[in-house]
Amino acid sequence: MRALKVVLGVLVVLAAAITVGVAARGAAAANVTTCTDVLAPGSYGRVVVPAGESCFSDGGVTVRGGLYVQPGATFVLGNEETPGDNGTISGGVHATNPANLQIHFMTINGGIESQGGSGPFGDPFGVTFTTIEDSYINGGVSITGYDGFWMGFIRNHVNGAVNLSGNVLADPDGNEYVTNTIHGSLSCFGNSPAPQVGDSEGDLNHVTGAKKGQCASV
Repeated sequence: MRALKVVLGVLVVLAAAITVGVAARGAAAANVTTCTDVLAPGSYGRVVVPAGESCFSDGGVTVRGGLYVQPGATFVLGNEETPGDNGTISGGVHATNPANLQIHFMTINGGIESQGGSGPFGDPFGVTFTTIEDSYINGGVSITGYDGFWMGFIRNHVNGAVNLSGNVLADPDGNEYVTNTIHGSLSCFGNSPAPQVGDSEGDLNHVTGAKKGQCASV
């Protein structure tokens, strides 16, 4: 009888542990927002844009668990013609082979890491482009290997090193990296076209660290 009670006690403990584990996984899953249309104003945990999908926001958002943009996906938050405070992304911006990654007037805690692209043409705009503009970024920035139509990094304040390299674009006016204030270094290698002011009419970047490679002149 005593042995049976011990066995039953162990089973109860195991069942409780399983229940807690399931509840924890459920809570974690509930804290992830999958965006395939519009990201409405509000507070979110992690935001994920699935492969091939598009997510748009006019701002007013707080993201606490990071933004994740999957291959071929599009994320657009704000636009340069509507200035203002569009919100905060904490946990960083993470993109792998995005079609379009466009962020305006945001505070980003945790930096930006975007690797690769999905070619210069495609939905939802016909051509693809990535641009980070008018944002405060706490953490390093690395945008590498983008192969879209156009790319810009303009009027940002960055606390961290910035690496913009290997971005080969279809538009000869692409790779506009201007008017940024960077508390760290700025490294640019293997970009085509070379980083330029283009038609942005921007100013040279103010960089407290070294300007390296192709960005030595901008």
